[in-house]
Amino acid sequence: MVLALLLELMRKPTRSKRICAFDSLIDAVEQDASVRAVGRDAVERVYRTEGPKIWRALVAYSGDVDVANDAFAEALAQALARGDDLRTPERWIWKVSFRIAAGELSRRKGQVPFVDSEVVESPELALDLIRALQLLTPKQRAVVILQLYGGFTTAEVGTLLGMAQPTVRVHFSQGRKRLRRSLEASDG
Repeated sequence: MVLALLLELMRKPTRSKRICAFDSLIDAVEQDASVRAVGRDAVERVYRTEGPKIWRALVAYSGDVDVANDAFAEALAQALARGDDLRTPERWIWKVSFRIAAGELSRRKGQVPFVDSEVVESPELALDLIRALQLLTPKQRAVVILQLYGGFTTAEVGTLLGMAQPTVRVHFSQGRKRLRRSLEASDG
C-alpha cells in the first residue's frame, strides 16, 4: 500500500499534486503502527526540502525518469518503514536512492536510457548534460553528481557509495575531465 502510494506520488506532474499525494501517503502510514511519528516527520521533511534535488540527481545519474521515480519512491518507503531508527534520514535517503538506481541500471545493462525533454526545465542544456553524464562510468557519474550537484564532501561521498576517499577523488577528477571534454565537444 505505502509503496503504491509512493509510486503514484512520483508520477504527479506538479508540485502541488505531489504534496497532496504525499499527504495521502502520510495518512496511510499513520495507520501503520510500525512507523513512528518522529521518523515519519523526518522523512516528510526530507521529501519536501530535498526531494526535488534528489530526484533530479537520480535522473541525471540514471538518464531514466522511471529509474529515478522507482529508486526515490523505494528509498522513501524504506525510510518510512525504519521510522526513527535513522540517525540522518537525508543522507540515508540519498545513499539508498543511488544504490537502488545503480542496481536497476546494472539489471538493465545494454538498454539505452531515455530522458523526456518535458522532464527538464531547460531541455536543450539539461539533455546535453545528461547525455554527457551517460558517457562517464557509473562510479564517476555518481561521484560527480553527488559532489557537484548534491554538495557532498569527498568523505561523505565515500561513505554514501562505500568507497575510500582517494578512490572518490580519482573518480571525481577523471569524471570531471571527461565531462568537460564531452561538453566542449558538443558545443563544437
